[in-house]
Amino acid sequence: MRTIAVGDIHGCRASLEALAEYAGFGRGDTIVTLGDYVDRGPDTRGVIDFLLALGEEVKLVPLVGNHEVIMMEARDSPGSLLSWMDPRVGGAATLDSYDAQDFGAIPAEHWKFISEAGMYYEMETHFFVHANAVAHLPLEEQSTMVLLWERFDHPLPHQSGKIMVCGHTSQKSGMPVNLGHAICIDTWACGDGWLTALDVQSGLYWQTNEKGERRSEDIASLLSIAKEETNPPPRGE
Repeated sequence: MRTIAVGDIHGCRASLEALAEYAGFGRGDTIVTLGDYVDRGPDTRGVIDFLLALGEEVKLVPLVGNHEVIMMEARDSPGSLLSWMDPRVGGAATLDSYDAQDFGAIPAEHWKFISEAGMYYEMETHFFVHANAVAHLPLEEQSTMVLLWERFDHPLPHQSGKIMVCGHTSQKSGMPVNLGHAICIDTWACGDGWLTALDVQSGLYWQTNEKGERRSEDIASLLSIAKEETNPPPRGE
């Protein structure tokens, strides 16, 4: 029985389907998806359809990302809609995947999937969040701002002693970052990078991309100190 985390998908259904096949997602697996299913990539609708179907085969634990929050805010507020449609955020790509000009074409089960996604998930050795966690607070006391928006900039070890697995801060190198006590697997699937799945028990990770390429490695080989990015990305990270 494996617990596998999947990084930010951002509408990249082809990469997601290839990743599920490559890593062999199947019965007995717990698949924790770290949020940001929507925006930027070409097939948000296909991503959510695939995850809904996958949930019939495995234990699927979907977490919410900041992009799902932006999308729900855009549905409810004209001002937020303008922000969501900013090309840097990528809302237009989401509507395009539904062949829609507005939110009316998005199926109710997709809204349900987005709105019911959790804020965090934990097991004996690891915990999973979209963005980050404050080291001195238990997960139930973390702020939404930290869980969904805080960048992965040298986070301290968490008080629980568990390893944090997160996404959100896109690694333009296409490689995960492993600090030992914290691992970031947002590897820029919607850019020129890869979609990553990490088996937290074995340490093996698999990557696929929209070009049809595949590769895998052991996360222990990446144990290092992350370098800070000199130019922080816009709010839509």
